[in-house]
Amino acid sequence: MSLPRHIAIIMDGNGRWAKAQGFLERTKGHEKGAETVRAITTHCADRGIEVLTLYAFSTENWKRPQKEVDFLMKMLDKHLQEELPTLMQHGVRFRAIGDLTRLSAKLQDRIKQTEAATAQNSRSTQLLALNYGGRDEIVRAAQSLCDRGEAITEASLESALDTTELPPVDMLIRTGGEQRISNFLLFQAAYAELFFTPTLWPEFTPGELDGMIAEFASRQRRFGGV
Repeated sequence: MSLPRHIAIIMDGNGRWAKAQGFLERTKGHEKGAETVRAITTHCADRGIEVLTLYAFSTENWKRPQKEVDFLMKMLDKHLQEELPTLMQHGVRFRAIGDLTRLSAKLQDRIKQTEAATAQNSRSTQLLALNYGGRDEIVRAAQSLCDRGEAITEASLESALDTTELPPVDMLIRTGGEQRISNFLLFQAAYAELFFTPTLWPEFTPGELDGMIAEFASRQRRFGGV
């Protein structure tokens, strides 16, 4: 079976899952969703997927209620601390992408610590997209090239993106029933195979992912050719 090298996932549906379960707080869905992150990350490492990118917090998510934003930031810090042993056990290198400057100094430090601790892991790479937007990333990359006096070409722009040196996205998955890409990896997913599922993120399983990977292997990718 032909495996995708790079899988990217828009993890949608945490809040709706919490509501469906009768919880008053959307935060319960985020907590359950964190368990799914662990299951999918370790499964991808075990299956030999080189890169897994997860859309954790977008540049637009700051518009959410402040209480929810504060919870998400605290949960991210706690998640990175608690998941480090799992990342090490499964040989997963961790990286964060996005404009990290808006995050708290504490969370930025935690990110740097986790990246440093896992830097030598080579089985798989997990990217968390934090304060990330595809348009913002392209603008930041173009500005970086201009600041260095480099010509903007497709190749130079790709080299200045947050995902430099990583393969382009082969599969882009969105859970939760919506069918849009929401400003996620716009450059990297130019030829990605798209998968949409009504399954809410907290209920997304390695088995459902395996079914998508099997379908991916059956698709003919032409990349603009015939």
